[in-house]
Formats: sequence, structure tokens, C-alpha cells
Amino acid sequence: MISKIIQIQEITVDELADKVAGKLLNKIDVYLKGYAIKNDDTILTRQETAKFLKINLSTLWSWSKKRILIPFGMGNRVYYKKQEIIDYLENHRL
Repeated sequence: MISKIIQIQEITVDELADKVAGKLLNKIDVYLKGYAIKNDDTILTRQETAKFLKINLSTLWSWSKKRILIPFGMGNRVYYKKQEIIDYLENHRL
């Protein structure tokens, strides 16, 4: 087991508590932002996807054929995962 000794000088207990609380709040904020962004399990129709990307359906069809966006089907319906679209956009940022 590794032990560490930390000596704190010239700081009050309240100042130390404020510093620790500030660092902890920053870590929690970063965690929650990452969690909220990565857990978007929304399924979009072709029309919703085109509207989300502000493109027309023929462009969406072209991107699907080129495997830029990968659709999946249920019955005769075509859907896209919103998180996959967001991930693609983040990874192909200019």
C-alpha cells in the first residue's frame, strides 16, 4: 500500500473546503455533460434526419449509398440513430 503525506500551510479550513468543492463541482459538471451527450438513443426517420441535418431527402439517400450515414431498417421503414449522426459530425469537423 502506498501512503502519501500532504502538508497544508497558511490556508483556513473554509478556504480548503472551497477549493475541494470547486474541483469536485468541475469534475461532476464534465461527467454530466459527457453523459448527457453520449446517451442520446433517439431514432430518427428519413424526414426527421433530413430536417435535423438541414438537407433534402435526395442528399440523405446519396449519403446513405456512400455509407456516410448508415441507416437501419425495420420492416419497410428506414431509420437513423441520432447519436451516430452526431458522432460522425464530431469526427469530421473541419
